[in-house]
Amino acid sequence: MDNLTHSLVGLAAAKAGLEKLSPGATGLCVLAANSPDADIVTLVGGRWTYLQNHRGITHSILGTIVLAVALPLFFHGCAWLIARLRKRKPATRLRGLMIASILVTATHPLLDWTNNYGVRFLLPWNSRWFYGDLVFIMDPVFWLVLGGAVFLVARRTRLQTFIWLVMAAIPTFLVFFGPASRGGLANALPLRIIWITALVGLVVLYTREMGLRWGAKIPRVALMIMVLYVAGLFAVHALALRRLSAVATELAKTANEHPVAMAAMPTLANPLRWICIVETETSAYRFDLALSDGESKPAHLVRYQKPTAFSSPVVTRAEADYRAQVFLGFARFPVLQIADPNCTTQTLVQFADLRYTEPGSTGTFTLEVPVECGLANETVK
Repeated sequence: MDNLTHSLVGLAAAKAGLEKLSPGATGLCVLAANSPDADIVTLVGGRWTYLQNHRGITHSILGTIVLAVALPLFFHGCAWLIARLRKRKPATRLRGLMIASILVTATHPLLDWTNNYGVRFLLPWNSRWFYGDLVFIMDPVFWLVLGGAVFLVARRTRLQTFIWLVMAAIPTFLVFFGPASRGGLANALPLRIIWITALVGLVVLYTREMGLRWGAKIPRVALMIMVLYVAGLFAVHALALRRLSAVATELAKTANEHPVAMAAMPTLANPLRWICIVETETSAYRFDLALSDGESKPAHLVRYQKPTAFSSPVVTRAEADYRAQVFLGFARFPVLQIADPNCTTQTLVQFADLRYTEPGSTGTFTLEVPVECGLANETVK
């Protein structure tokens, strides 16, 4: 999930009661909710180092436990040191900070698991990826429900009002000007109407001081709503998989292939439209599936060959590239195409993870490896 969502989860958990466990618990909850993304430091090693390590050890069960314990120890240690320099008793309570940190830190890998990007829970012992395929990586429902709940119970200072205006402006911009391409906003108008109506409603509730009346009950209810929301998406996803299974059988039959893996992945703010992938022994199909269509017809169907389907020495040499090894270790549905299969001098081997894009496109989840054709043939010989 995006870091705005993680931060709102931390704030909502704090306002739901965890802030009472210790002074400073609110700030700790926000930090803890984002702490597994400390792997962003690997960006200093470049794009491929980051891709290799993101959602790795810091998102694993072991890494989450270490972060959940280390953060309150550091937090309390700093508070103790400052208090000692000022010759006072530390205000923070380690036990309370520890409880808050453990509860909130655990939400990060769980939320990330709900996406189609995946999480490696079992590192360092096993590098297997786990995918929930339930929630799009950015979900306006989380922003609206959790952000609205925290806004209602927030303190009323000019600085905090300004911060809330900025926080509201960012997702509002994305809702109105976000991507409308494949996987993006398909039915933007209903979402935008709901969004503006909800914002107006939140302002009205805020001016009537509903947050002061209901207090911690508001974020508690908001967190429960989000649990029910994810549970609802789980049920819809199960329906999408059933529809996909029938489509996969027909697709594979026409090409005399057999499905070996499949996935139904969410789209932005539309639980009735799913991006589906069917993998066979040699190929991978990608298409859109609308649950509102009773006939379950695949739309925007594309088919690419998997790297294992190629016996070309050009592909063999491209796969030996360090970047390709990292990419193939990450890609859930890797496919490729050769820009010029009949080349005599040089060609491009174009890799892509079909979850996100197609070969020949640009972006994080593609890779083009230039290969000298003559040299590739000599290497294989």
